[in-house]
Amino acid sequence: MSTDWSPLTDELAIWRAEGRDLPLWWRDDDATEPTAALEQLLHLAEALEMPVHLAVIPQPATAALAKVIGTSAHATALVHGWAHLNHAPEGQKKAEFGHARPDAAEQAQAGLDRLRGLLGPKLFEMFVPPWNRIDPALIPRLPDLGYRALSTYTPRPAREAAPGLVQINTHMDPIHWRGGGGLVDPDSQMTALLRHLQDRRRGRADAAEPLGFLTHHLVHDPAIWDFTRACLSTLLAGGARPVNLISLKGPLP
Repeated sequence: MSTDWSPLTDELAIWRAEGRDLPLWWRDDDATEPTAALEQLLHLAEALEMPVHLAVIPQPATAALAKVIGTSAHATALVHGWAHLNHAPEGQKKAEFGHARPDAAEQAQAGLDRLRGLLGPKLFEMFVPPWNRIDPALIPRLPDLGYRALSTYTPRPAREAAPGLVQINTHMDPIHWRGGGGLVDPDSQMTALLRHLQDRRRGRADAAEPLGFLTHHLVHDPAIWDFTRACLSTLLAGGARPVNLISLKGPLP
């Protein structure tokens, strides 16, 4: 399917003409070990000269994955829950940390501790709850566990999710999860992205929050890979500023 990128390039031209800054970050979920798909992801990051933040599942993560991340100039690791297991009550949407349970904070701490041991300076202390769902009561506990940031999906309601915990979300996901996989219709994605960028320009969304592009390398088909490359390329060519959260100086955005 051919995608018309001209509406996006036109919007980005407005951003440049108005001297607006568009920080852009890339989050990819569910890494546990080296795979051909992960290799393809890192090659794409290198080709785009775009950092990719790998949300690593701590419990099954391997030393071999840590070696790959450690030797990649474009990869930063995040904490993706603990074991990516569904603990939601029957009939509720899937979530590992979306509902109150006595060991949730303990597992969030264990995830951070394990990945610190595996990844050292390549780990950014951001908690990424699987399925992007988190119990509100757990959020204020995360800074005391050692987390600096939280990431879910959709525009953040405020810069801080709790005192000492900056929220930096993702806003675009090309995978048609409700349809069983494959690429979401590109025209609908373009419409949603343009609406979000316009909301930022007009003060209806937080323009300081980095625009987050979310992928899941393990389930990509060729159409998703092609769309990811084209969308990120168009954003970067249009003036978006690539962000690596681990290398930022000063307060988080």
